[in-house]
Amino acid sequence: MAEVINMPRLSDTMEEGTLAKWFKKVGDTVKEGEILAEIETDKATMEFESFYDGVLLHIGIDEGSTAPVDSIIAIIGSKGEDISKIINNDTPAVKEEPTPVVKEEPTPVVKEEPTPAVKEEPTPAVKEESTPVVKEEVKADSTISISNDRILISPLAKKLANEKGIDISAIKGSGDNGRIIKRDIDSFKPSNYSQFTQPRPHLKESSYETQNSTMRKAIAKRLADSKFSAPHYYLNIELEMDNIISFRKQFIQTQNIKISFNDIIAKAVSLSLAKHPKVNSRWYDDKIIYNEHVHLGVAVAVDDGLIVPVVKFSNSKDLPQINSEIKDFAERAKNKKLTPSEIEGSTFTISNLGMFGIESFTSIINQPNSAILSIGAIVQKPIVKNNEVVVGNTMKLTLACDHRTVDGATGSLFLKTLKEYIENPVSILI
Repeated sequence: MAEVINMPRLSDTMEEGTLAKWFKKVGDTVKEGEILAEIETDKATMEFESFYDGVLLHIGIDEGSTAPVDSIIAIIGSKGEDISKIINNDTPAVKEEPTPVVKEEPTPVVKEEPTPAVKEEPTPAVKEESTPVVKEEVKADSTISISNDRILISPLAKKLANEKGIDISAIKGSGDNGRIIKRDIDSFKPSNYSQFTQPRPHLKESSYETQNSTMRKAIAKRLADSKFSAPHYYLNIELEMDNIISFRKQFIQTQNIKISFNDIIAKAVSLSLAKHPKVNSRWYDDKIIYNEHVHLGVAVAVDDGLIVPVVKFSNSKDLPQINSEIKDFAERAKNKKLTPSEIEGSTFTISNLGMFGIESFTSIINQPNSAILSIGAIVQKPIVKNNEVVVGNTMKLTLACDHRTVDGATGSLFLKTLKEYIENPVSILI
C-alpha cells in the first residue's frame, strides 16, 4: 500500500516549507531512516528522514519550490503501484519563486551636434570664478567668447584637462584674450603636486541579486514584528574581567576542559534569570507568564542567516555541560543537523559578537522572549582600582528589554546580579 509523505510542520511557527534538496529520485529504493530530502523552514534547513520502506513513486514538489504544511511532497510504495487517485485527490498548492525576467534596455543613440558659439554678453561685476558648462562632443578648438571674469577655455581643451586631471586655473592660456587651447594642455607641466591630480578612473556601477531564502524571509518578518510590536529599551553596563580571565585559566588547567568566556557568561546569565523571573517572562495581551525554568537561547551565525538553539534548564547545568551543548549546537547548526525541538522554547537569548572585536551593540528581542543580552569583546584599558589608574580588562553588556514586561528597575537589578556573578566567577560554582 502506498504511503503519502506530507510537508511536515518542523517548527511551531511554520506555515510552509521549501524543498531545498532531494536525496532520492523517482524509482529509487528507500529504506526507513534514510535521508529523503532537505527542507528549509522559517527557522532552519533540516534533513527529513523516511518513515517507510519502499520505492519512491512520486515527487510532488520540485527542488526550490515552496508548499504549505501537510501538502503531498512524495509517495512511497511498491514498484508499479497505481497512485493516480492519490495524486488527483490532492494536488499541492506549490508556490514557485518566479525567475526574474531581465529586460534589456536599448542603448540610446546620441546625436552629435556642433557646439554653437556663445555670444558675449556683459555680466554683473561679481568676483566669482566659474567654468561654463560646455558639451564634450567637440571636433576642434572652436572659439568661446566669454566674460573676462571667467576662465577662457576651448571645449576640446576642457575635455583634455578633465581626462588628464589638470587644474585649469593653473594654466596660462596662449589663445586670444588668454584663452586656454589644446596646445596649452598638451604642453602643461605642473609646478607642484597640488596643481595636478591623478586622472579619475572610469568606474562602472556593479551589483547582483539573489532570491531570498525561506530563512531570510522569516528572519526579516520575525525581527520586524518584534521591533515594531515590542517597545524596546536598552540598558548598558561595563564589567571588570580580570577575575573571570584568571578563573577560566585555572578551570581549564584543573578540569582539562577548555570552556569559553561565553560558557561562563551563559551560566551566570542562567543563574541571574532564576533570581529575576520578570526578565525571564513572556507577554500575552491578557496576562504575563513568568518562567521559573531557564531555557537559554544562544544565537549562532550560519551561512544563510541566524539560528538560535536552546540549552534547556541551563540554570541547573554545570559549566562542562553548557560548554558541550553549545559547542555541539554550533557545529550541527552549521551542518543543518539540528532538530525542531532543539530550536524551540527559549525563555531568554544571548548574542555574542565579541569574537569579531565588537565592543558594544544592541540586539532585537527574540520573541516571545522579553529580553536579549548583547555581549561585547573583552578590552584592555586604563581603569581605576584602589584610587590608582591601572591597566585592566573590561567588557560591555547591553540588555534589550520589552517595556511591557520588564521595567527599567527590573532590568537594572538583573544586570546588577549578573555583574556580581561575572566579576566573582567562583560564585557560579557554589
